[in-house]
Formats: sequence, structure tokens, C-alpha cells
Amino acid sequence: MTRNRAGVAAVLSGLLVVASQPALAQSTASSSTEEAIWGLNFELLAVAIPITILVEAILFYTVWRFRSSNVEEAKPTKENRRLEITWTIATAIVLLFVGIGAYGVLAQDDVSGQGEADMEVQVFAERYAWSFEYPDQNVSSNDQLVIPVNQTVKLNITSKDWLHAFHVPELGLKSDAFPEQSNYLVTTPQQTGPYQLYCAEYCGAGHSVMMSEVNVTTQEKYESWLAAQQDDAVENSTAE
Repeated sequence: MTRNRAGVAAVLSGLLVVASQPALAQSTASSSTEEAIWGLNFELLAVAIPITILVEAILFYTVWRFRSSNVEEAKPTKENRRLEITWTIATAIVLLFVGIGAYGVLAQDDVSGQGEADMEVQVFAERYAWSFEYPDQNVSSNDQLVIPVNQTVKLNITSKDWLHAFHVPELGLKSDAFPEQSNYLVTTPQQTGPYQLYCAEYCGAGHSVMMSEVNVTTQEKYESWLAAQQDDAVENSTAE
């Protein structure tokens, strides 16, 4: 009996740990987009965990109940219209909940890319590198995307040659990059720091090295970086 109780306690503890991870991640989200995605994950887990426990409980009970070699007691379930209607309605309710929850997140401005922003950056993908242009500041960068914390940023993502994909997992950002077409992402970074940018669409021999960095910094450091980039642009134009 003691072992059984210990096993049940271990299973429940594991489920609690799994359930708590999205909540912890949501409280320390790196961006508004990541926060919305983790919020959806938490809602889906809140439904999935009880269903999983119920199914596993029925499975364990069945295995335990008919564990002996005498299988004559295990008879198939006869036609039961009430049972069929019940599980059909239950399944429809779960799918409806998932659909409404997912639509609520996908329709948010930060996820759909349709919201207003404090600044806009044009993101260009090409074999096998990333480049960034700040049209309002007349600045470009080939080594990193620098954005200020707590400022809403709209990313205009496109490609100069063929299909790529802009992906920053820690910020909850992902979008395809098509040639001669723009896809938009809107997000508000909430924590400073460097974040890895990948190409998430196989694009050729150099796909694995097509990486860059998104640097979320304070407003003061962002303005200093802009000034330095503008000075470099002036010096380069003068030298030419």
C-alpha cells in the first residue's frame, strides 16, 4: 500500500510540475508575443491534464481489474446510444474550447502583425544572412537587430532570393520570408538581453549557419547605437 501511495504521489507531483511550467514562463515572458503563446499553452494544459488523468485512470483500472488469466469477465461494451452521444458532445466541447482559445491568441495584434507600433524595422533574408533596415532612422545593420525594451516593434519580413523563415524562439517570433512579399510581426520585448535568430526553413547548403542576433536593450543604449550607426554611415559616404 505504501508503494502504491508513493507512486500516485510521484505521478501527481510530476503533473503539477508540468502544469506549473507555462505559468512560470508566462510570468517571466521575454515579449508580449511569447506571453500570449504561453498563456494559450497554459489554457490547453488546464484541459489536457484532467483528460489525461481520466484516461490513464480508466486504463490502469482496466488492467488491474482484468489482470488475471481468466478473461471471460472482460466483455466488450454493447451499443449504448447515451454513451456515444456523451463522448461526442464532450469531444465537441473540447475542440470548441481549443478553437476559441487558439483564435483568441492568433487574432491578437501582437501575433497577427496588424497592430500599431512605435517603430518599424525591415528584415531581409538572403543566402545565407540577415540584414536589417530602420527606415525612419535611415540606419541599416548586417550583424544584429537592435530594438529597445518595452517599445512596440513591427517587423517587415521579406526575402531577397527564395524562401526563408525568421525565427526567434525565446521571443515567440516566427514568420516565413517570401521574395517580393512582406509578412509582419508585432511584438513588445519585455526583457533586455541577446536572443538567437535562426532561419527555420531549409534554404540550401548554408542553412545551418544562417543565424543572427536580436539584441533587446534599454532606450538609452538603443539611441547610442543608432547614433553610432548614423555616424558610421556619414563617414562611409564621405570616404566614397
